This record gives sequence, structure tokens and C-alpha cells, in this order.
Amino acid sequence: MAEVATSRTFSATSDQLLVVVDPVARRADGESVRIAKDVLSAGAAGTKVCLPDGPEEFARMLARRGSRRPVVVGDDRALVRAVTLLHRRRELADCALSLVPVGGAVSLARSLGVPAGAVAAARAVLDGAERRMDLLVDDSDGVVLGALRIPPLGGTARVREGNGGAGRPWLRTCRSLVRTLVPARPSATVSAPEAGPARLRVEVDGETLVDLGQPVEGVSVVPGASGAARVEVRPASAGADASPLSAEGRTVTVSGAHFRYRADAAVSGPVRTRTWVVREGAWGLTVPVR
Repeated sequence: MAEVATSRTFSATSDQLLVVVDPVARRADGESVRIAKDVLSAGAAGTKVCLPDGPEEFARMLARRGSRRPVVVGDDRALVRAVTLLHRRRELADCALSLVPVGGAVSLARSLGVPAGAVAAARAVLDGAERRMDLLVDDSDGVVLGALRIPPLGGTARVREGNGGAGRPWLRTCRSLVRTLVPARPSATVSAPEAGPARLRVEVDGETLVDLGQPVEGVSVVPGASGAARVEVRPASAGADASPLSAEGRTVTVSGAHFRYRADAAVSGPVRTRTWVVREGAWGLTVPVR
């Protein structure tokens, strides 16, 4: 993950915090949430804790933070949601975001340098430093903090099914009952993951890295050197493994047949074309002082 020089450290005695607790985190690990709230409230005077019921209320609370420094208690999806909201409000440049990772999916948080464990992460919020990092922004105003994969690993159908029934056993029961009463028919919204090589055109800063005539097994894009993204394409090979193709640049465009992609913790698509642009030092995250 590309980063620029740390711009500022924080003081537990002078900062006022807005702690936004993602509802998924409360359901997943209420004890870690309680510990995080206790440490943050004891360490920063005037800490305000918010418990939104859903994404809309999450967004409203973050938007009304005033001069308070925002702290998200939640998993990778909550972090990406917060960065996306601040980006679309054009407030990332003046905002240092903090995270206490709570939930099942926290690998992105760890890769960004956020400590594991509620106590260590909360102490980093109070005593850490802001690290500015590069951001990938696509042509639909979506963001990528860590890595982009084409095709998505793990299967599109499983990701969507998991989101629809998580935390709602009554909903799963109703779906099971409906399936027993209504004949099965093809679904237009949930499809199996793409299998086999894809035919995609990958362009980096306007130069074609791979074209439609060369089937590929996968494409990855991650922020690399400051202000650039590292792009790697794994061509499909018959027999011996083919060497991956790589390049670095500020703009990456992928086009071709409909494809899905995983950006951090979410799967998007299908789309026929998508362009990502690197925004250098666009967002800040509080991490422990080195």
C-alpha cells in the first residue's frame, strides 16, 4: 500500500472524537465494541458515541461530525463505506479517519497497519499518527483502499447470498418456505462465478498491456509507488505456466466481455468497462507511531 509522509500525530487530551459503531460489529462482537467504547471514552474528553441502525443513519452521523475526529468501530466493509462517503462529500483531504476493527472481515485493516484487538486499536486512535495513503477511484466514484481482483475470488453468488441473509434467520426461513412452494426458475440477479479464462483488454496510462486476443486467468491492481498503481495480468497458458505481465501507472482501464471484480471486501459488476485513477495521498488513517 502506497503511503506518503505522516502529516500529524494526535493528542488524547485535545481531540474530540465521534465514535460511529457499525451495527454489524455490535451483532458480531458486542464485548469488543464495549471495550473499544470504554477505552476511547476514558482517553478523550467529550467523546461522542453513535449507534446507527443502518447505512443511511451511519452516513448521516458521519456527515454531521462537525470538528470531531471520526472513529469507525467495525469491519473492512465499514471502513470502505466511511472512506467512500467522505470521498463523495469531498472531505477526505481534511479528515483523518480512525478504525477499531471488529467483525469477521478485518484483513484489509491489518494490511493497512491497524492493530488487531480492541484495546490496541483504541490506543492507536488516541496516541497514533495520521498516515496519508493513495486511493484508487473508479469512473462510478467508487474507491479501492487495498487491492482489486478480476475475476473476484470466492464466487459472486456466495457473496450476494451471504449479504442477504446475514443476521436474519427469519428471512432465511421464509426463503426456504417460498422455495418449497414456488417452482425454481432462473435468476437474473444471482449468477455463478465466471469460470475459465476471460478475454479482457487492460490498458495502463493508455498503453495496452494485454488485448482481447489473449485470454487471461486474472488481473490484480494495487497502489504501488507513490502516485502509481501496480498492475499484474496472469495470461492463460496451455501446458507450462505463462509469465505474468506487469506495469505501473496512474490510470488503469479494463474492458471486454461483462466481468465482475472484487474491490477490497465487496464484489461489483458485471460491467463492460471500468477505469481506475490513482489519487496520491488522498486519504488518511490513524496508525500506531513507528
